[in-house]
Amino acid sequence: MFFSDQLITIIILSTLIIGYLVDSLAEFMNIKHLDPQLPDEFSDVYDTAKYAKSQLYLKVNTRFGFICASFDLVILLAFWFGGGFGLLDTFIRGLGHNTIVSGLLFTGILLVLKLLISLPFSLYSTFVIEEKFGFNKTTPQLFFTDLIKSILLSTALGGLFLSLILWVFEFGGPMAWLYCWMASILFIMTIQYIVPTWIMPLFNKFTPLEQGPLKEAILRYAGSINFSLSHIFVMDGSKRSGKSNAFFTGFGRNKRIVLFDTLIKQQSVGELVSIIAHEMGHFKKKHIIKRLVISIIQMGIIFFLISLFITQEALFHAFFVDKVSIYAGLIFFGMLFSPIDMFLSLIMQISSRRDEYEADQFAADTTHDHHSLVTALKQLSAHNLANLTPHPFYVFLNYSHPPILERIRALQKTGKPKTGTFKTGMSQ
Repeated sequence: MFFSDQLITIIILSTLIIGYLVDSLAEFMNIKHLDPQLPDEFSDVYDTAKYAKSQLYLKVNTRFGFICASFDLVILLAFWFGGGFGLLDTFIRGLGHNTIVSGLLFTGILLVLKLLISLPFSLYSTFVIEEKFGFNKTTPQLFFTDLIKSILLSTALGGLFLSLILWVFEFGGPMAWLYCWMASILFIMTIQYIVPTWIMPLFNKFTPLEQGPLKEAILRYAGSINFSLSHIFVMDGSKRSGKSNAFFTGFGRNKRIVLFDTLIKQQSVGELVSIIAHEMGHFKKKHIIKRLVISIIQMGIIFFLISLFITQEALFHAFFVDKVSIYAGLIFFGMLFSPIDMFLSLIMQISSRRDEYEADQFAADTTHDHHSLVTALKQLSAHNLANLTPHPFYVFLNYSHPPILERIRALQKTGKPKTGTFKTGMSQ
């Protein structure tokens, strides 16, 4: 036995409460750090009213986030110390099913309870807050259609994966953690290939980008850096939100670039090419592969630790569960692992922010046009009502990207006049 049930309880409870207090403090500091004076760099995309609106948007979301976090913590503690896990396990065992079915039911019921608790908050966020600030385009019918699709998809893929993990830990012996790790790697790589083709189209319509100046400019740029690209799609993001984005997905011949239709309407060809150049920079700088490798290594460590703790009675007693089971052990270990997970996430975010600077610089260097990326970032921040002056501590805890203002200043510091050979074919 590695830890007593009292020590496990103290570790998990302390992590939950300290995490809640630290996050709340960071949110408070972030609000206090708001500067009513618009940064000079954004004077061309913000007016006084819009800048005030962006700060109000942050305040409203922060207040709402605090309410959600507080409610979630109270519910979790009430369920835990009220013996909810033990009662649920007793109920599941009484049904007389095998480990896999019992595990699916145990996990599924917990997820359904979590969904029901979070649903009113999700509805309020979408149809009140996002509606108030002009972002929401989602209809109630679309909201619940998406919800049903997500549930069915999670049940199918998540249920399949969980069943495999439960079976391996039940019958895999001392090397079960290694078999689970290998299976998880295969599962993740498979998902990377089927998501762009089969899963994402369930929620959005993806239309090939029409021939024209934008597509020609993108392909010309991709050719200039020897980046193979055959799939460029426009996604109907406007049917859910007025916010804009662009992203890459997939690997190998299945990789594709996706532009929100809202983004195309708001940005010039030069700005869009700069945004895409940034995303291509992540591939060229091996950021995607690096993150994938780190995630795989982390997953292996987690499975090894699971194998050490999953049958420890003290872990179950900490949650008022009398009998040891693989399925409950997975849930409880996830909560025990949370302090390490928080620490690792901070390290990953530091690395991610550094990668974003590198991708920005790659885009500026290869397009020979730092100005278009700067204007694109400013337009995106203005349209999405981004916080221009987040508190450094809040950034440290929560940001996977550097603040927009810091990215712009970094680009301006290293920016060069447009003297390169790559041209978008249109004026900036």
